[in-house]
Amino acid sequence: MIIFFSLAEVFNKFIDRQRKFKNSLTNNIQGILSLYEAAHLGIQGEEPLDEALEFSYSYLESMIQTHMSKSLATQINDALKIPIRKTYVRLGARKFMTIYQDDDSHNELLLKFAKLDFNYVQKIHQKELIDVTRWWKALDFKTILPFARDRVVEDFFWAVSDYFEPQYHFSRIILTKVIAMITVIDDIYDVYGSMNDLRLFTNAIERWDYNSSEYLPTYMRHCYKALLDVYAEIEYENAKIGISYPVQYAKEEMKNMIKAYYEEVKWYYNNEIPTMKEYMKVSFATGGPTMMLTASLASMGILVSKEEFDWVVSKPLMIWATVIIGRLMDDTTGYGLEHKISAVECYIKENGGSKEEAFAEFEKQIKKAWKDINQECLGQKAVPMMILMRALNFARLINLTYGQGEDAYRNSKTKTKDFIQLLFVEPVSV
Repeated sequence: MIIFFSLAEVFNKFIDRQRKFKNSLTNNIQGILSLYEAAHLGIQGEEPLDEALEFSYSYLESMIQTHMSKSLATQINDALKIPIRKTYVRLGARKFMTIYQDDDSHNELLLKFAKLDFNYVQKIHQKELIDVTRWWKALDFKTILPFARDRVVEDFFWAVSDYFEPQYHFSRIILTKVIAMITVIDDIYDVYGSMNDLRLFTNAIERWDYNSSEYLPTYMRHCYKALLDVYAEIEYENAKIGISYPVQYAKEEMKNMIKAYYEEVKWYYNNEIPTMKEYMKVSFATGGPTMMLTASLASMGILVSKEEFDWVVSKPLMIWATVIIGRLMDDTTGYGLEHKISAVECYIKENGGSKEEAFAEFEKQIKKAWKDINQECLGQKAVPMMILMRALNFARLINLTYGQGEDAYRNSKTKTKDFIQLLFVEPVSV
């Protein structure tokens, strides 16, 4: 915590006697941009950072239309939309290379190295994408489950957000498969399955046994076996290094997610609107961070201790914060578009008021959640930063996907298509 509080003290140097930021600061636009980015690292109770964020945002917004270099204008415009702290790492790197290239002071050798490195890793990702696409097509879900979303490329995009480095090849493949499977299952629960079918599927998941598929309808049987196969891959890789507990944690969190899906469906069919507390309790499972994090860690090929897995599933502040960001951003963006209960209905029933008031309250909670993430990244000692970064990257992905009032996963032909083009199709020009 010392570093953050010291940072807040540093910001006091830029404030005058009236507790306003000094006018002299406005002579340095690049400095104001740096102030804006740094202010996003604040935690609860740091008023100087809150004031710095408000001041820098207003100033940069007013300056964006004035005469300045193309490079700086682009950098400011991108930052106002998504600051570095909330940026999908790989996309941020690609965009910054373009901005840096237009800076007269750039280091040509360093820039060339960065471009070559990006293109090298892109080739690795292209090969992985070919592999998971072949796996997906072999499942033939398009024929067996025609109502389900075909999002395997977008799912790989999600996996790369968690870890893009070459050494995590197997983890990216597995996480892509896990996300693809849960997308299909989500559609089964939200779109197609009857209550009786969903009850059978939920019970089969709880048993986690290939023989349980015999009791399922044909369309569910194929999906059920495919899901168990993915986790069998993780189990096989764990056995190579002589451990078995990681995949057990991953399975339990998948079970929890499916059971939570069933709870949500029962609410919808019974026309029941839960309290916000009840809804968010179920959302801890349906939100995805814990399920994705346990699957990620179980497939990383490194030894994560039982104590560290126990921390992940214990509902720590770091995970709760990512759940809040994910669930509330998803529910506000998708309000009125999905056939299920959302946080918006729960809030309005419990507190009265309008949709707009619910949105405003959720925005406050999301801002607080980002500060909680900052606090955990700074002071959490129970687990290494490697684990905290997985949760942070999930929050960054959610911010990109559901930011600016658009669901880029549900409607993947919008900005997600452009992101995929930048990361997996177009190499950087060297």
